[in-house]
Amino acid sequence: MTGFERGPRTAKGLLLPAFAAVLLSGCVVGPDYRTPLLAVPATWSDRKATKPARPAELSKWWLKLRDPELNALIEEAVAGNLDVATAKAKIREARASYRQSAGTLFPSADGSASATRNKTAATTSGAAGSETYDQYQAGFDASWELDLFGANRRSVEAARYGLDASEESLRSTLLTLIGDVASNYVQARGYQTRIALARRSAASQRQTAELTRTMALAGTATAADVAKAMGQASSTEADVPTLEAGYAEAMHRLSVLTGRPPAALVIRLKRPASIPTPRLPIPTGIPADILLTRPDVRMAERQYAQYTAKIGQAEAARYPSISLTGDISTTALKLGDLGRNSTIGWSFGPTVSVPLFNAGQLQAAVDVAKAQRDQYFIAYKAAVLTALEDVENATVSLSQERIRNGKLASSAKSYGDAARLERTLYKAGEANLLDVLDAERSLYSAEDTLLQSRVSIATDYIALNKALGGGWDGTIDSARPEIVDVSAGPRLASSTR
Repeated sequence: MTGFERGPRTAKGLLLPAFAAVLLSGCVVGPDYRTPLLAVPATWSDRKATKPARPAELSKWWLKLRDPELNALIEEAVAGNLDVATAKAKIREARASYRQSAGTLFPSADGSASATRNKTAATTSGAAGSETYDQYQAGFDASWELDLFGANRRSVEAARYGLDASEESLRSTLLTLIGDVASNYVQARGYQTRIALARRSAASQRQTAELTRTMALAGTATAADVAKAMGQASSTEADVPTLEAGYAEAMHRLSVLTGRPPAALVIRLKRPASIPTPRLPIPTGIPADILLTRPDVRMAERQYAQYTAKIGQAEAARYPSISLTGDISTTALKLGDLGRNSTIGWSFGPTVSVPLFNAGQLQAAVDVAKAQRDQYFIAYKAAVLTALEDVENATVSLSQERIRNGKLASSAKSYGDAARLERTLYKAGEANLLDVLDAERSLYSAEDTLLQSRVSIATDYIALNKALGGGWDGTIDSARPEIVDVSAGPRLASSTR
């Protein structure tokens, strides 16, 4: 044989294994996912382009509020919150779905066995009577879909992206939870401080009323003056029930967030404490960091990837599918004859399924998948824009509230000086009661507004860290089920109530 003749035969010998490998490995249809590149601003609106941005400090940002009780409540909420438990269960569901999808890439096999007692009918001529015999059978069936066009691989890909999305959903739940715990804790401490202020102010106003009563007995004040002073004290005291109601609501929400009944934390947090004050300013990094730090943005991107893979699933249904099936069985009248060569039968071969006519249903399914993919892409873009907006709003609110707080502090100090001076003059008979009441009313209003501003600063600080994507960076055990079943194996059925 010449060298020329050997060439084509050698090529043929190489092509056949290559073709077989392609046949077994198959291909995929539909679009391949590519991470989208979205245009985001280079800097935040409050930062000059020439000023370098410091990386955002998102790890356990609540520690900068310097409140040990808050730190403990956040730990307890992460461990006991029901929304977190639900998110962990969804992760377990996504993991199981991924394993279920991955199983379609491999062959499946089933074994079977039977034993029957048979009786034949007597012949009509009566020459032979009925016969009773035993029959035994054992078999093994196997099948494997070759997945030539990647339907199963696209399913696995979609399930993997779905698992990623569920994990980001847990992080998003934790981000929201920690922010809610911190916000309600700050509100609760704010209400406690404002209640104490209202009671102090009312007590001071009561002293003014008693002084006025004494002056009325001496003839230097009138009964109308006494009534006015008493009325203002009662008006200030009337604020306490409203503040108490707000405090109770914040406490109830805190308790539920930690997975407890609404009143569980009332005794624990009964002793008043100061309003948490954050360390400022906060480095915010650059806008592009949002794509990496916000779990809701990452979740939306993973969902977009998941529905991109589902297009390939729908597209593959329009192509032929090939399955390899085979079975081997042994049948005998005696149990000891099973497995003998004469009792064994087998079959093996491919099964081809080709979609010929479906009135456009398969193409419509592809169009549905593409429309769903577009919706999730739009949702991803919307999540990015919302995240950027949240940061911008929180940054502006925090910076402006700090300016306002400085003015309110100056105002409260001035009103305090004025109230003390008016009381001194009033006792000396050199000022009238209306000036004293007006000064006390203004002082109480200024101090209460200043406390509300301190609450707003802490709340804006929390909102900014949430907007930047700051959350829990510790470990979360999502593998442990909420309910552990016992005695779930085969057993006698029992009635349940």
